[in-house]
Amino acid sequence: MNQPLILLIETSTDICSVAISSGETLLKYGSEKGNKAHAKSIAPMVESFLKDLGLVINDLSAVAVSEGPGSYTGLRVGVSFAKGICFASNKPLISVNSLESVAHNGFQEAKDLNLDFNYIIPMIDARRMEVYCSIYDSKMDLIEGVSAKIIDSSSFSEILANNPTIFCGNGALKIKEVLNNTNAHFIDSQANAKGMIKCALNKFLSKNFEDTAYFEPFYLKDFIPGISKKSII
Repeated sequence: MNQPLILLIETSTDICSVAISSGETLLKYGSEKGNKAHAKSIAPMVESFLKDLGLVINDLSAVAVSEGPGSYTGLRVGVSFAKGICFASNKPLISVNSLESVAHNGFQEAKDLNLDFNYIIPMIDARRMEVYCSIYDSKMDLIEGVSAKIIDSSSFSEILANNPTIFCGNGALKIKEVLNNTNAHFIDSQANAKGMIKCALNKFLSKNFEDTAYFEPFYLKDFIPGISKKSII
């Protein structure tokens, strides 16, 4: 059985990235950084990658896009482009939480560096000292869903009291400036299309698709504190 070919688009931060995967295998990947990179870069990257692989849009099994939270403009551009392809080619649309893609990238990098950790906390910069974040354990099981938090020197003190913890994503730079704890480790891992592969594949195999006509990004523009459904200590 042929592996599903998925076009992956990540635009939740100032980094615009595109990838094509076959099953869990990354075939092509590219990224550009800048405030205007999203609108000008997605289409040329997609066209170039398909040409390099000898593919056309109709060869794709699905299109996956970052759902947020993150940049309002970036998410709008990415989702609009993804929806356009899905409408034109009648391909299913898959959404991937932006923080989950950060966590997958951070998880892999931590493993490559042989770092021991109990929790991984992906963060995306919001504004001032606020970040969007979630919490995963060392098996990449979700412990606390997406929330917006104001960062200070006491942030995540209960977790850090007894647990080595990985912070990753562009929002982690904020907490690195104010946090002084030996259990806190920082990885320069960002939201990108490579981190979307596993989640997108799982959603494809379970046919967990979005309604292309009505799907909207998850902006989380307001401060919405999350409540953990599982004990983290």
